[in-house]
Amino acid sequence: MTIKQLSKIAEEIKMAYAEGNRKKGRKIWAAPEYAQAFVGDVGDLLKYIVSYTDNPTKAGYKKISHELADCLWSVIIIAQELGIDVEREYLINMEYLKQKLFEKR
Repeated sequence: MTIKQLSKIAEEIKMAYAEGNRKKGRKIWAAPEYAQAFVGDVGDLLKYIVSYTDNPTKAGYKKISHELADCLWSVIIIAQELGIDVEREYLINMEYLKQKLFEKR
């Protein structure tokens, strides 16, 4: 699946959350709220990875997988909210890192 396809699914989920919040009279989230939630997901991810490293279990692996997916969703949504082509920026950044790493050899 491509980033564009993942982005479409992420947007559908975001819109469903927004509609649910609108119906309940709650604030519709924007980039700052998604970024705050992302920080929470990263914290959970770290906690699960540390726990998993000390005691690998199937349940721990599942928790890590879930949090990684949550983090990816957040990154995609934050990029959409800010008008950033995350696929393009990823490729640019990876090229920069490759050049930087290979220059040191």
